Amino acid sequence: MQDGFVKVAAVTPEVRVADVAFNVDACVRAAQTACTVHGAMVVTLPELCLTAYTCEDLFWQDALLSAADKGLADFARRTADLNALLLVGLPVRVNAKLYNCCAVVCGGTILGVVPKRHLPTYNEFYEGRHFVPGTTDVVAIDVGGQLDVPFGTSQLFACDELSELVVAAELCEDLWVPNPPSVAHAMAGATLVCNLSASNALVGKADYRRDLVRGQSARLLCGYVYASAGTGESTQDVVFSGHDLVCENGRLLAEGKPFGDGLAVSEVDVRQLAAERRRMSTFDVAASGVQRGYHVTHFSLDECETRLTRYVDAHPFVPADPARRAERCEDVFNIQAHGLAKRLAHTHSSHAVIGISGGLDSTLALLVTVRAFDRLDLDRTGIIAVTMPGFGTTDRTHDNATKLSDALGVDLREVNIGDAVRQHFSDIGHDESVHDVTYENSQARERTQILMDVANQEGGMVIGTGDLSELALGWATYNGDHMSMYAVNASVPKTLVRHLVRYVADTCDNPEETEVLLDVLDTPVSPELLPATGDGKISQRTEDLVGPYELHDFFLYEVLRHGASPRKVFRLACRALGKTYDETTILSWLKVFYRRFFAQQFKRSCLPDGPKVGSAAVSPRGDLRMPSDACVTVWQAELDELR
Repeated sequence: MQDGFVKVAAVTPEVRVADVAFNVDACVRAAQTACTVHGAMVVTLPELCLTAYTCEDLFWQDALLSAADKGLADFARRTADLNALLLVGLPVRVNAKLYNCCAVVCGGTILGVVPKRHLPTYNEFYEGRHFVPGTTDVVAIDVGGQLDVPFGTSQLFACDELSELVVAAELCEDLWVPNPPSVAHAMAGATLVCNLSASNALVGKADYRRDLVRGQSARLLCGYVYASAGTGESTQDVVFSGHDLVCENGRLLAEGKPFGDGLAVSEVDVRQLAAERRRMSTFDVAASGVQRGYHVTHFSLDECETRLTRYVDAHPFVPADPARRAERCEDVFNIQAHGLAKRLAHTHSSHAVIGISGGLDSTLALLVTVRAFDRLDLDRTGIIAVTMPGFGTTDRTHDNATKLSDALGVDLREVNIGDAVRQHFSDIGHDESVHDVTYENSQARERTQILMDVANQEGGMVIGTGDLSELALGWATYNGDHMSMYAVNASVPKTLVRHLVRYVADTCDNPEETEVLLDVLDTPVSPELLPATGDGKISQRTEDLVGPYELHDFFLYEVLRHGASPRKVFRLACRALGKTYDETTILSWLKVFYRRFFAQQFKRSCLPDGPKVGSAAVSPRGDLRMPSDACVTVWQAELDELR
């Protein structure tokens, strides 16, 4: 349960119709395997699995119902040594009526019995013939040889060792109705919903079922475990496929495919879910389930480290699937271009001024501006691309800036900043041979001054080129490249910038444009503020100075999007990128990230306007309301404990 991860399992055991003893054995074995082999701490078994779902009128037989009651007692006794919360389905008699129920068991004790609310009695289903629907009232019943067991739908099961783990149950059809019980469960505080199901196999139904479970987990900001009956059920009129699912906030974590091995195991991050609920001001959750009329039963599990098996995306901003990646790139381009087009139209600007370096960020900004001009039917010659070679500019980047501007048909202008910067050095008494921050930033600010003044000359606006990753690290010169009149890349992380440029290279119909874009992609990322090497190559590589952008973008996503602690970010980064970087390297750059992220907030507090394109951004008017004087002490202390 370390860092809020809880290993959960949906299991479909082999069953025989009406053979309770066989089914109890099968359920015990399934629970034992899920816990001892896979490390599961919450195990969900299918609907009515102690008897089988397809018993039909045999549910009227006292022999079967009594066997099920004894079977529950046997199941609880034989799983008492498992360090897990277990949910198992069976029919339960209460006051001469029969209910389709989920029994919640832990440490040999029956913690509660949750009846099904919505009984399908249509098409192939006849549950209303045998069962009555459960109610929200919670009363005490005797079941499985145990007295005073809570019975009713309004129940939560809270873990003492991990406060964010609050479990609720619903059964099959409960999920398919317009207002599922899980909605109320989540609003009462449940972070993990377990569904005991017997959903039969039909053509196309598996896809619908998967989308339904995934969608419900997203809507409720919860983990959702779905265990369905399998092929051991009667095939008299229908067939059951054992479709098992584990989802979290709209994401499919694990799936036991229909007619597969009947097992889905993964880790649900209940701490992240709780953090997401805190962030979402519209998610109405009670301070306690009792406030919503729920009966809350506490259970205890031995704390242990949860070994991660779930997929952790090393590049969370960039879809791995090529088709989805292309779709993402097109979406981002449209957001950027339409945002800029609106600003151009609102300000009646027919000119845009961009500093072109031959690097990735300025290339993307130019491509976005071209698309915005095309959308407004403006002449591309109104785009003024200014290349401003300085002390570190190489022939390669200069040539690429020139070639790209020509290929796109924009107005290219060149202003060499060498003499102006040297005059500035003389004015302030700076030794040009001292290549310090003054030497570098003077060049960046000179370039920004040129762009602003050209924009004034032409009645246009300066288009910012800096990206989200640079803003997070503060890798920008204050009032230099930090400033513009509209910053189109402000919420685009560096790892995505690269794919956006490649997307254009792959899809444009201009061979000259493609050729130069591919060379831009192959050029090391650099601000080119220090002199080139003797052979004219780039001497200043950004990633050598601040660290690999794929690491920083991963850190950025986990910190901004999930609010994860340094320990958790480190753990996830090691799992996602551990084959590329060793743990020492990851930790080293993580410390750099936190130090720079806190120290450089003052630059983000006065950012120019720019469009938000994804789920993480640093605009002071939007996603990140962070004080410029915040201390990194708490985060640094946790980092110092990591090894």
